[in-house]
This record gives sequence, C-alpha cells and structure tokens, in this order.
Amino acid sequence: MNNNYDSFINTIAQTITCSSSSVTMDSSKTLLLLALLITSLSVQSASANLKLFREYIGAEDKGVTFSDIPINPEVEVHFILSFAIDYTTSSSSVSPTDGNFKVYWDTENLSPSHVSFIKARHPNVKIAMSLGGDTISKDKPVYFQPISVKSWVRNAIKSITKIVEEYDLDGIDIDYEHFNADEDTFAECIGQLLFHLKQGRVVSFASIAPYENSTVQLHYSTLWRKYSHLIDYVNFQFYAYDKGTTVPQFMKYFETQSSNYGGGKVLVSLGTDGSGGLSPEKGFFDACNMLKELNKLNGIFIWSADDSKSAGFPYEKESLNLLASLN
Repeated sequence: MNNNYDSFINTIAQTITCSSSSVTMDSSKTLLLLALLITSLSVQSASANLKLFREYIGAEDKGVTFSDIPINPEVEVHFILSFAIDYTTSSSSVSPTDGNFKVYWDTENLSPSHVSFIKARHPNVKIAMSLGGDTISKDKPVYFQPISVKSWVRNAIKSITKIVEEYDLDGIDIDYEHFNADEDTFAECIGQLLFHLKQGRVVSFASIAPYENSTVQLHYSTLWRKYSHLIDYVNFQFYAYDKGTTVPQFMKYFETQSSNYGGGKVLVSLGTDGSGGLSPEKGFFDACNMLKELNKLNGIFIWSADDSKSAGFPYEKESLNLLASLN
C-alpha cells in the first residue's frame, strides 16, 4: 500500500480512537468514519496488479510455436495469433474484403492441433487472434475499409466465428493501424462486432492495441468512449515511442495512456524486434517494478515471439518471473 493510503487509514483510526472517548461524539459520525474506511478499502482492492502475460505470435513466419515459449503456471498467459485480416491476396492486387477475415499467421506451426495441445498441457494458457495489423504481402498497409457498417459487421461476425470455432480460440484483439473510414464508423463496426461475439459467447475477452499517433488515437478513443464496457485489456504499444525512452518518460506515458483509457486495464509492453520505447537495458523492468509497488501493473505484453525466438526468450522469462512474484 502507498504512503497516502497508510496516512489516510491512520488518520481515520486516530479520529475514531479520540472520538470514542469524547462525550460529544455521536453515532452518526462514527458510522460516517467507518463508511469512509470501507470505501477506501474498496478503492484499494479495485486497483490491483494482474498476473497476466500476453504475446503476439505468428506474424513473421519464423517457425515459432507455442511450446517454444516459456510458461509459468502461476501466471495467466495469452498467446495472440497474428493476424486475421479482411484482405485478399488471390488476385493481381491486394485488396480489402469488407469484414471477410482470413488467417494470415503461420498455420504450419500454429494450427488448431497446436492450440489444442498447448491448452490441454497448460490450463493457464488462453489463445486469442488479432485483427488487422500493420501490413500485408510485402509491407502493403492494411486499411480498415468497410463498405458499410451493416455489411462489415455481418461479414465479420460470420468469418470470425468460423475461425474461432476451428481453432478453439478464447479471445480477440483489435490492431488496425491504418484507416479509410472515419472514427465513428470504426467505433460502430468494432463495437457492434465485440457486442455480438461476447453476447453469443463466441469469445470471453477482447483487447485493443492502440499507439501514440493522432489518427490512431482518434479512432480508438472514439471506440473506447462508446464501447469500453466490452474491452477487457488495452495493449498499448509503448514500444512505438522513440528509442531511448527513459524510465521517467515511460512512467509519464503510462499515466497519460491510463488517463486516455480511463478505467481500462492498460498493459505495459516491449518490442523484441529492435523497435523503440523503453528497452530492458534502459530500465523496462525497473519501471514494471515501480508500477508493481503502485498496484498499477496490469500485465505485460511483448511483440513478438517470432522476434524473440533466436535469443531464447530472455525477456519473456523475466516478465513471467516478475508477474509470478505479485501478491
């Protein structure tokens, strides 16, 4: 618990002690003080660290499979298959398909049988899939480009449900990064999709993966404002900040994004692909421990298992050990 919390509790305790010996202290004041104490305890319990580790996997066809990655039984682990995309590459030009999603991750090493095996072996593991991503087919941007809200949602529900059932998936992640639609259209398409998937118990959890960019934030903040009650986690891409980010800067960024996505479980993140943000060498895990002490460590996610494979997953191991140590 933090010092402000301890000071608050001590103040209430001293007030109750002193007042109990005073003939002027009435029962209503005592009840009020007790109510304040209970409220404070409720606030503290609502702000808690989460033993949650998440990692994107399969986007770069590097032969990585679930069994390669270390797993700690004391931590909830989400592997996020990357990506399912509503694009076609079968014609002469790559083009969007209005919500008709296809699997574009490494299906040879991340097949339905691989999913079944890892979930049977590790009950603490859940598997999700991410929609969209940055690029497709030799670095061509993936655009969110629906024909209409109605047609996109209809097609997305059908195609995503089919993939979820084939792979026995548990959750969904939204990672569109380029847009040929306004923010309200994006919010309605994604929000209605999440509503139907959760209402129909197709998936049990959902996350979004924004980063610090004015267009990206406009679209995701609009979605958050309208449909935050359907979003369980915010996989904020802190590795999209500049290389050389310091611990104080990272802590400030975390507070800013926690405010932007108020009430949400904002996870911290690092990239193992040489991207930016706060690196482990510059204090990423120091920052995690600081958030741990503040009861604000909502989990850690890494981009990506594909990039971590050659080094033997050292940061995955350190992340899991840190998370396992949480009370």
